[in-house]
Amino acid sequence: MLQLIRIILSPLTILYKFVVNIRNSFFEKNIFKQVKVNTKVISVGNLTVGGSGKTPLVINITKHLKHSSKKVGVLSRGYGRSSKGYKLVSNNEKIIVDVKTSGDEIYLVADECKVPTAVAERRVNGVQRFIEEIDLDVVVLDDAFQHRWIARDFDILIMDQKFLSNVNSFDQRLLPLGSMREPFESIKRADAIIINRKFSPKITIPIKIRKYLTDKEIYFSHFKVVGIFDVKTNKAYETNEFEGQQSLVVCGIASPFSFLRILTESNINIKNKMIFTDHKDYTQKEIMSIRKQFYDTNSFSVLTTQKDAVKLMQFSKELDDIDIYYLKIELEIEEPNKFYELLNKKIN
Repeated sequence: MLQLIRIILSPLTILYKFVVNIRNSFFEKNIFKQVKVNTKVISVGNLTVGGSGKTPLVINITKHLKHSSKKVGVLSRGYGRSSKGYKLVSNNEKIIVDVKTSGDEIYLVADECKVPTAVAERRVNGVQRFIEEIDLDVVVLDDAFQHRWIARDFDILIMDQKFLSNVNSFDQRLLPLGSMREPFESIKRADAIIINRKFSPKITIPIKIRKYLTDKEIYFSHFKVVGIFDVKTNKAYETNEFEGQQSLVVCGIASPFSFLRILTESNINIKNKMIFTDHKDYTQKEIMSIRKQFYDTNSFSVLTTQKDAVKLMQFSKELDDIDIYYLKIELEIEEPNKFYELLNKKIN
């Protein structure tokens, strides 16, 4: 169905490409001027819509900077949130808004990294207000490769290896026919490329793509399973403790394939599952559906992603009789010393 909709809308791809090219040329000719703010800025972004691993990379970089004694904060657009404008999500001590106000990704970053975080559609205004309120050495911009109005000291582009391998597929076309926000030529803006192989073996980058990566700093990354955690108590378990158990799998992420794959490879039963759209805003209706499906299938537990878990936690009262767990993964960069040395050089 999605493929059919893309084909119907495909004539708009020409218009979209024209707008993207004009906009980028205006920045390159300095007609559109980037604003330099009074702090170091790191941008993390991608060329496609959803599913490349931006949030895990933001968490990885933020933890590195924090452990390096940098005063670091993270700014996101806050996709899927119920609020508008600038909002401080967390200060140096605690999260001060709920997940609906902030959006799920930045809430997860705040909870995982314990650093100041904020959301704002307008990044320049957002960063300026952020550094007025919080004393920061570095701001990490989440999903900002296309948000070019703010100058950055280090521009990182993360790309899904599976996407790169699908040469000549619809995916490698611009929106709305494909899933690309910008053409491959835009890779030239990036200071570093991270190819995320997720849980797959490393492949040779296709020749068609390789030409765009010439003279670029290229790193590979992968996902590592940390364990399965109880949403209510945060107690950690090994994945093998869930082998053979009949769980109800619930997720609302852009690319559920990797999540389902690692559960399958861990011999966890995924027969019973409820797959929602990315950034799913769970309501009482969905919670009642989850409850019904849980009891109808005689499931042992609900098993979800960490991003979904931060939203399901809001319904602890409604789900107090159901055991809920989330699979925790981390992104690991495969040449960490080399990458962090480059990062440190860019911001020092």
